[in-house]
Amino acid sequence: MAFASDSILARGLIIERATKFGLKNEAFGAKIVRCRASGNGGKVKGKVRVEVKAAVQIGGLEEVKKAKEELGFDVVSERELREKGFLGMRKTKLVCTIGPACCSMEDLEKLALEGMNVARFNMCHNTRDWHRDVIKKIKRLNEEKGFCISVMIDTEGSQIHVLDHGAPSSVKAEEGSIWSFTTQKSDGSCPFTVQANYKGFSEGIEVGDVLVIDGGMASFEVIEKVGNDLRCQCTDSGLFLPRAKFSFWRDGKLVERNYELPTLSKKDWADIEFGVSEGVDFIALSFVNDADSVRQLKNYLYMRSCRSTRVLAKIESLESLQKLEEIVKASDGIIVARGDLGVEIPYEQIPTVQEEITHVCRELNKPVIVASQLLESMVEYPTPTRAEVADVSEAVRQYADALMLSGESAIGPYGQKALSVLQMASSRMELWSHEENRQSILHQLQLGVSLPDRIAEQICNCAVEMANNLGVDAIFVYTKYGQMASLLSRNRPYPPIFAFTSDNSTWMALNLQWGVIPILVDLSDDTEANISRTIDLIRTKGLLKTGDVVLVVSDLTPAHLNSTAFQSIQVKTVG
Repeated sequence: MAFASDSILARGLIIERATKFGLKNEAFGAKIVRCRASGNGGKVKGKVRVEVKAAVQIGGLEEVKKAKEELGFDVVSERELREKGFLGMRKTKLVCTIGPACCSMEDLEKLALEGMNVARFNMCHNTRDWHRDVIKKIKRLNEEKGFCISVMIDTEGSQIHVLDHGAPSSVKAEEGSIWSFTTQKSDGSCPFTVQANYKGFSEGIEVGDVLVIDGGMASFEVIEKVGNDLRCQCTDSGLFLPRAKFSFWRDGKLVERNYELPTLSKKDWADIEFGVSEGVDFIALSFVNDADSVRQLKNYLYMRSCRSTRVLAKIESLESLQKLEEIVKASDGIIVARGDLGVEIPYEQIPTVQEEITHVCRELNKPVIVASQLLESMVEYPTPTRAEVADVSEAVRQYADALMLSGESAIGPYGQKALSVLQMASSRMELWSHEENRQSILHQLQLGVSLPDRIAEQICNCAVEMANNLGVDAIFVYTKYGQMASLLSRNRPYPPIFAFTSDNSTWMALNLQWGVIPILVDLSDDTEANISRTIDLIRTKGLLKTGDVVLVVSDLTPAHLNSTAFQSIQVKTVG
C-alpha cells in the first residue's frame, strides 16, 4: 500500500518528565491546548507548538551489516507477520495457567509456539521450588528461542473456601455418591473424604443446604452434620479439582458469612517475596474487596524492587463489583474471575457484568483479562463445545485485552489444542470486526491532568483516527514506560502497534496490551535516528517492503532535566 511522500508532523513541546507507567499517574490526557496555556493558582503553565513539515520519505537505506544490536522481536509475532501480513496479526493476548500437564520444556515451547503471551502460576498449587524451576524454563525459552513470554503469579488470598481431596489431579464426583467434608488432616488421599482449610467451615450450615464446588463444577446436598464435619450426597456430578473453592447455598441464595480476613495472608506475602526474587512481571491479587490492598502492594513493590512489577486485581466478589472503579484506578490491570464471581452473583448476570468491567477498564486505560471456564470442557475432551467458542468470541467482540486458560492448560491433556482454539477464535472475530467496520467507539473519558499527559492522550486519539482513515500498515511507537503504547491500544486501532522500548520491564508489561507487539531495542533521545535505525533493522528481516506506510508516535524523554522532549505524529512511506 503506497502513499505519496506526504508526512504530517505534529509536535507538542513538553517540559515535564514522563511519569513511570502505572506507579504515579493513573491515566493520561484530555483535550490538547492549541496555542498557549497559562495561569496561576497551581494551574499548568506552558506552550504547545503545532507544526506541519515537508514530506519525509524513507528510501535508499543501505543494507544493515550484522549489527551488534538486535531487535527483541518475538519469533511468534514475526512468523505471524510473515504469514498473515500486518492486518492479519492477532491482537487479543493469550494467558495460560501452568500446571503439571504443561510444565516440561517441550510442552512450554509448544504453548509458546501456539501463541502464549503470559504464563500464569497459581500459588495455590505446587511448591515454590516447582514454580522456580518452571519460571526458569520460561526465561530460558525467551533467551534461547526468541520468545517474549511474561510471567504472572496469582496469590492464593485469605479466602477460606478451599477444599482438598488429597489427590494430585482431578477426581470425578458421581451423582448419588456420599462424601465426607472435614477439617481433620490425613496423609495422602482418602476416598470420598475432603478436607476444608478452615475449622469453622460448617458453622451455620444446616441439613438440606447445597455445597457447590468451583461455582458449579459439582454440587452436594448436606444430609448430616457430625460435630464440625458434614456428610453430603452428590446431586450434580462433575470434576473435583485439587484445592477447589466452594460455597453454600440455601433456598437458591448464597449463605453469606463474613470472616473479616485480610486480602493478603502471611503465605501471600511470602509468595510475593518469591515472585520479586524471581523477577516476575505481574502479580495477580486474589479476593480484592477495595483499592487499599492494591495500593498497599504497589507501594511495597515500588520500595522493594528496582524493576516495575505490575499489580492486577481479580474481580471475583460482590464487594469488588461495588467498588469496581476505584479498584480499576488503583491497579495496573484487572482479571475478570468469572468462576468465583458466579458464586456470589446470579449466573445470568455474568455476561453483562463482564462487559461492564471490560468497558470500565478500557475507559480508564487498564488491561483486562477475561478468565475462568472459557473452554472448560477441554479439561476432559479434545474439542470445545460450540457454546464455549461463542463465549470466547463474545469476549473478543467486547475488546478484552486478553483471554486466560486455567485448568484447560494446567491439568488437562489438551492444553495446546485449547490454546489453538483461543487463537483461531480470537483471530477470526477480530477479522470479522474489521471487515464489518465494527470498531468500538470509546467515549473519550478525560484521563490526564498535567499538560504533558493531556497532550499524550490527544495525540494517541488523533493518531489512531489517522491510522484507520489513511489505511496505514502499522503504528510504530517509541516509548520508555509504555504510556503512549497503552493509550494507542485503548483506542483499538485496525493496524497493529509495534512498541519499541529499551526498558525490559516495559517490554514484558506491554505483552498484555491489546494489539501491541513489544520490541526490545536500544533507543536514543533522537527520534529521527530511532525511526531510521529500527525501520532499517526490520527491513533486513524482510518484514517491511517498499511502499509500506507506517504511522509513528513517540514519548521518549531526554535524559537531562533541562532538556525538552517532543511527542509527535508522523506518517512515513518506506521507499
